[in-house]
Amino acid sequence: MTNDHNEGYHQAIAHLTEADFREFYRSMAVVRRFDIEAGNLQRQGQMALWVPSIGQEGAQVGSASASRPQDHIFPAYREHSVAYVRGLDLIHIIRMLRGLTHGGWDPKTTNNFHLYALVIGSHTLHATGYAMGIGLDGGCSSGNLETDEAVLVYFGDGASSQGDTNEALIFAQSYQTPQVFFLQNNQWAISVPVRVQSRTPLFERAAGFGMPSIQIDGNDVLMSYAATRMMMDQARSGQGPQFIEAMTYRIGAHTTSDDPTKYRDNDELEYWQARDPIDRFRLFLEGLGVEQGFFDAVATEGEDLASDIRKRTLALGKPGPAEMFAHVFSDDHPVMREQSERLEKYLASFEQEVS
Repeated sequence: MTNDHNEGYHQAIAHLTEADFREFYRSMAVVRRFDIEAGNLQRQGQMALWVPSIGQEGAQVGSASASRPQDHIFPAYREHSVAYVRGLDLIHIIRMLRGLTHGGWDPKTTNNFHLYALVIGSHTLHATGYAMGIGLDGGCSSGNLETDEAVLVYFGDGASSQGDTNEALIFAQSYQTPQVFFLQNNQWAISVPVRVQSRTPLFERAAGFGMPSIQIDGNDVLMSYAATRMMMDQARSGQGPQFIEAMTYRIGAHTTSDDPTKYRDNDELEYWQARDPIDRFRLFLEGLGVEQGFFDAVATEGEDLASDIRKRTLALGKPGPAEMFAHVFSDDHPVMREQSERLEKYLASFEQEVS
């Protein structure tokens, strides 16, 4: 970071109190325990797939905590800590990956936390389109719009190579949208290392679009908070889109269908495990004199959440056949209605044959 960035960093966190620091730690630790439990549930047949985010909690909690309630958040598919900070009941992520719902939740009732997007990079276009809409609603189609509302979109190093993401960057810069692109560089796009994807740091790609960018230590929750707060404020003030590359690491597998031991070096894993964002922040809190009782209480809260998620997951039922037609369109649609009625008659015919 430059000296200007360092000064801005200190200003951005100057208002934070020990209570805020405790909340950062609590969010990271509790979601880590949820993440582990969800992985266990998948291994026990409760889901076909789980997407772990272990190791990326610092980047997520810090950045999400820097957003405002009116901001719109567009996640990729492993932003569990962001979901938690924005108030999403995490069982909805389980429901989605269990195949019980089309999307998972309604962004209107989850503090503008939008749906997970499993198609790599596609959601960056959704985020940019929404940010363009903010400008158009404000009567401005070419930037310099000061607004109280901004967009924060998360994506990974692999998504940075997708056409959709690059198109989103072009449109964002063209329309000077009030948004921040938050790239979590977790070093691996499934089995492809970032050094193969790009011979230069990914944040430097933003310069090709004329977009201000910065690279930060994503495993430092305070740095993630500060950088996001600064760049969201810049986006709000009419300075156009901003780009953050948060250097972090995917401790676990890409998904539970992946085996990272086939392509990843143990020494690399150990290097990043020693820089675990939760362990680092615990040392920081201990240096402030935070008592052991706090960490014990957080651990208990994590266990309670894991137990609650397990009970609620096991109690989830199966959706009825008619559910597949619900919420496909925002309004009643004649094709969906006709297909639903046809299925209902078809299923009823079996009952008539039995009787």
